[in-house]
Amino acid sequence: MRLKGKVTNWNSERGFGFVSPVEKGGERVFLHITAISERRRPPADGDIVTYELAMDEKRRPRAVRVKQSLPTQPRSSPVFGSFPLFVALLFVLFIIGVTVAGRLPLSVAATYGAVGILTFLSYWFDKAAAQRGQWRIKESYLLFLGLAGGWPGAVVAQRVLRHKSRKQSFQVAFWGTVVMNSVALGWLLTDSGSRALALWGSP
Repeated sequence: MRLKGKVTNWNSERGFGFVSPVEKGGERVFLHITAISERRRPPADGDIVTYELAMDEKRRPRAVRVKQSLPTQPRSSPVFGSFPLFVALLFVLFIIGVTVAGRLPLSVAATYGAVGILTFLSYWFDKAAAQRGQWRIKESYLLFLGLAGGWPGAVVAQRVLRHKSRKQSFQVAFWGTVVMNSVALGWLLTDSGSRALALWGSP
């Protein structure tokens, strides 16, 4: 017999959560992402699903042969729409411009490029892991890559891959790293920052 329930306490990094029956009186049961057939997107709290019950090796009930329905609450659109892509493009053009003008060492621009590519690939691997129900990349690591200069690559990944662009708490932390990285770059373009770069690059 198929039951109807709501996803609760979903852990996106570890790929599991619980299903609470819609009908009152039922107990919530364990749900693993691999039990969801024909996943159209990763699960989230509030999603409505239909499922069957089965027992695990410890005789505990769990949801199997789970099918996703429409969420009970409409999902918000990605933060700011396509505006972040425009910001990232302007930033990349700015980096190129100040490097060509000789105000920024080529090594700094190359670092931005390398970390940006690494960040995009990290988002891609994390998205693939979420879809397969495998171990996820920690959000703290993704935020660190953004802080280290990979945030333009992160912006592209969030929009192209549609990954991490709807989670409000992550977006707030992410744009905080963007601000901090931009402030650090601004300091490098000052006289004191240029002298520090020259001393750091000298043998």
